[in-house]
Amino acid sequence: MSFERIREKLNILADAAKYDVSCASSGSNRKNTNKGLGNATSMGICHTYTQDGRCVSLLKLLLTNYCIFDCAYCVTRKSNDIKRAAFKVQEVVDLTVNFYRRNYIEGLFLSSGIFKSADYTMERLVAVAKKLRLEENFNGYIHLKSIPGASDALMREAGLYADRLSVNIEIPTKSGLKALAPDKNHSDFIKPMEKVKNEIIQYKSEKKIIKSTPKYAPAGQSTQMIVGASGENDMQIMYTSNQLYKKFNLKRVYYSGYIPISYDKRLPVIGTEVPVLRENRLYQTDWLLRFYGFDIRELLNKSTPNLDLDIDPKLSWALRNLQLFPVDVNKADKMLLARVPGLGMLSVNKILNARRFRALNWDHLKTIGVKLNRARYFITCNSKDFETKDYTAAQLKNVIVNSSNSKYKTAFTGQLTLF
Repeated sequence: MSFERIREKLNILADAAKYDVSCASSGSNRKNTNKGLGNATSMGICHTYTQDGRCVSLLKLLLTNYCIFDCAYCVTRKSNDIKRAAFKVQEVVDLTVNFYRRNYIEGLFLSSGIFKSADYTMERLVAVAKKLRLEENFNGYIHLKSIPGASDALMREAGLYADRLSVNIEIPTKSGLKALAPDKNHSDFIKPMEKVKNEIIQYKSEKKIIKSTPKYAPAGQSTQMIVGASGENDMQIMYTSNQLYKKFNLKRVYYSGYIPISYDKRLPVIGTEVPVLRENRLYQTDWLLRFYGFDIRELLNKSTPNLDLDIDPKLSWALRNLQLFPVDVNKADKMLLARVPGLGMLSVNKILNARRFRALNWDHLKTIGVKLNRARYFITCNSKDFETKDYTAAQLKNVIVNSSNSKYKTAFTGQLTLF
């Protein structure tokens, strides 16, 4: 096939893949062996960030944008009038190898529209990864999107060649999925997740006995859901995420704001895209659940079904629970300190280490890096230079939001955490 045709396919299918945000590569540790190509542990160039902060470049594309389904929210749905294309398995393999050799990428993120059937599509995704590993000796990062409804046998094989697997849950609720994607079944998303979870558990168990046990999805599995297409509130979205984390041991849940790409009568009338700030607040809530010891019911419930866009969810929780503050930084335990607005886990650990040697005052906390423009309203220390005033929640919110150093006064800057 001509170079021009390959480039045309690449333009179409790389552009179609941009709506999938679940392409982080954190957790993989696949080393280069036998003078092969690539190394998933090497330093990255751009595109996506790992859990430890490294930047990794991935070739991100669809195998095809043909699809047998007609999901209202999807740009590749069968009723949408767009230019279609499909790669052959060997073409994706060749692109990945050639891009790597030119130092453009360090890995591959491969998804696909569903053509013919789930198994037919999944077979070809697996074939790409298998050829890269066995024929090209490629040791870079590979992330495969699992196709809903794919067989257990294919999911088993996929995990042997991919570093991470993911099945997009797409819509947070069963009712939302039924309204916008009536051809799909919620169980088709859950089955592959269950299979991957069980295979990872089995691998870890066998690895303890047999060191040579082949790796299975060493970077785990993730999922993505669309925010704003089916009308769910933040509570419904985060309760679904919380359940997925607990039930399937997911590494990450990604939140993608609905983009009104084309008209469909099943979709809500939205003049603009879902605010990026809403995505950010969902990620911050996700972070609090996974790393700060919060229970989902503390952050979102029937009386507080949506997150406050003006302030981050930790500060919002603190303002609703002022009776618990202030706390003494020289006496409070780790998890209580972690609930103080302005204290991230790094600052908390520094406080715990520093207070072993002396009682901490405001100057010490400032040196540690504590964001005192918020934290000072919720803590006490070995100093009387600042006395907490008797603010109401509304007054305190107004003071913090309007403080000269507050990030809340400016547009969202892309920072994931504002704690």
